[in-house]
Amino acid sequence: MPSITRRAVSPRHRVRATIAATLTFASVIAMAEKAASAQVDDPPKALAVESIALTVADLDRSVEWYTRVLDCRLTDERELEGEEAERLLGVFGARVRVATLRLGEERLDLIDFVTPEGRPVPADSRGNDRWFQHVAIIVRDMEAAYARLRAHGVGQASSGPQTLPAWNAAAGGIRAFYFRDPDGHFLEVLDFPQGKGDPRWHAATSDLFLGIDHTAIVVDDTDASLRFYRDGLGMRVAGESENHGPEQERLNTVFGARLRITTLRADRGPAVELLEYLTPRDGRPYPLDSRANDLWHWHVGVRTERPAAWFRRARLFGALPVSPGAIDADLPDRDSGEALLLRDPDGHALLLFTDD
Repeated sequence: MPSITRRAVSPRHRVRATIAATLTFASVIAMAEKAASAQVDDPPKALAVESIALTVADLDRSVEWYTRVLDCRLTDERELEGEEAERLLGVFGARVRVATLRLGEERLDLIDFVTPEGRPVPADSRGNDRWFQHVAIIVRDMEAAYARLRAHGVGQASSGPQTLPAWNAAAGGIRAFYFRDPDGHFLEVLDFPQGKGDPRWHAATSDLFLGIDHTAIVVDDTDASLRFYRDGLGMRVAGESENHGPEQERLNTVFGARLRITTLRADRGPAVELLEYLTPRDGRPYPLDSRANDLWHWHVGVRTERPAAWFRRARLFGALPVSPGAIDADLPDRDSGEALLLRDPDGHALLLFTDD
């Protein structure tokens, strides 16, 4: 066998290696931004948030769970493969089953990579890790919803439903509860008191689960995220609050949680809620090697004009493309058209698309 010579590593080299190992999406993007010196026109704005997608390990199991436990309706199912799917999703050899579910007026896409399989959600995931994302499902009656979830044996991520305190003008009186689906994805049920939330959440109905109000993502720096979502995509700030206290800690299962929360909306569709943990600051960054087949992958489907324009402009707003350009793709539950997958400053994915 050939001999292997081991050289001592100097402290200076150890420091360099440590710095390289701890690079986050934001730091990589910052370097890319400095390299982008050309001035460009504003990129196309978000017209609507039309879907929220998550990767699952077993499509049949997940469809059965979401329709049985949360009363979602299956409206479309298809299989995607070939070069278009590979390039759009950034996964070579991709063969994907996609199921489209409806809950109220909103839409969830469940994505199952037949090949290649990705990695599971880390078992030690916490609410302040930056790969955290969830959808907030509005319920007619929190006690009835919690009883339904307990009866189906869901994994609890909160100790129980929490009522946010009255001193919080923006969130006081809202009841909330976190739980997990069969793959470990975080989900939330919300019950708005009168005077809060969209008026449609207070309409008379016998339905227990009413629809999706927003998807929430953990971010490192709200201002950096606003540069992308507000200044780049043109979403408007629809609400802001700073949440803390024992109720918030028990909801998120993060001791000492103090959050800066910023709600952004396009003209239509669910909101995107930015969660910045002011404390604790020990949440882990989104893994740099993440791919769409990893089970912690979510993406927000955003309708816009000319997605191709975002390919070169993304990094000017702190984002990075995943697709090597806009792809003509046959997307679930809609006509074919241009689409581009990219990642925001923290690594969360968005699928920008337009119909032909």
